[in-house]
Amino acid sequence: MTDLLADLLRANLAASLAIALVFALRLPARRLFGAEMAYRLWLVVPLAFVASLIPAAEAPNGTPGPSLPLPIPLAQPGGLSLAVEVWAAGVLALLALMAFGQWRFLQRAKVGAAGPAVVGVIAPRIVTPADYYARFTAEERALVRAHERAHIDRGDPKVNAWVALAQAINWFNPLVHLAAYYVRLDQELACDATVMARWPSERRRYAQTMLKTQLAADPLPFGCYWPAPSHHPLEARVAMLKQARPSQTRALAGFWIVMALAGAAGFGAWAAQPPAPPHVRWLDQPQQAALRREPATVVVISLSSEQVAALRAASR
Repeated sequence: MTDLLADLLRANLAASLAIALVFALRLPARRLFGAEMAYRLWLVVPLAFVASLIPAAEAPNGTPGPSLPLPIPLAQPGGLSLAVEVWAAGVLALLALMAFGQWRFLQRAKVGAAGPAVVGVIAPRIVTPADYYARFTAEERALVRAHERAHIDRGDPKVNAWVALAQAINWFNPLVHLAAYYVRLDQELACDATVMARWPSERRRYAQTMLKTQLAADPLPFGCYWPAPSHHPLEARVAMLKQARPSQTRALAGFWIVMALAGAAGFGAWAAQPPAPPHVRWLDQPQQAALRREPATVVVISLSSEQVAALRAASR
């Protein structure tokens, strides 16, 4: 478990650097390549995180050398460390808080006090407020449905579920929570761009429709909504609606740039790992007892020639 924490800290370092990179590039990417490409840019972060967990290549001087018999016993680290217990408690606490937030949002949705929003992960559905038909005209309702359907069609509820899980696992990293907040914002702007690509003549009506929507007062970890602490849609979304849609050539260039950055971030996170040490297999007490009953049995680990020489010198 201590190795798990070490891997987690290393992965968080890689993810934090990737988050800083995305923060630096998301606004220029939105202006040059559109909101959709700015949203896809966040793919760099999970790739860097996962790549840093892939076992590193063994160092040149760490190639298998002579086998060295070691005497029994080999002690196994006992129990979970305090750090692991604190980390696990934080994960459970944040998951419980998210579950409560989800339940509270659903309770408000039952009485028509929440929405429009997409709720759920496996079978996402659109929830609307009680005054949905009174507040929005038929044309505005069509735009609202188009926006929420864009979330579902693109799989945003599943993306947000993974983001929520990443927040729970990495609860100690404030950059992860900040990134989760901006992922939501860029996701909404990307949906706006998708709707406007289908209805380019409805920009004014769409802006008016967004102005009528209510910001979510409660968190919705497993679903899609515009986060309450953000700027009102009239400030953030209308600015994006004024932006001309990028050409197909520019959008394609942006796609390949994002893919190249994601690949480079993943490879860089993997290559930056320290060389893998020689593998040592820890034995539990029953295994140690069994080996003690068989004197001819030895435990063997693979060490490099330099490591063997150092151990022999130390034993003289």
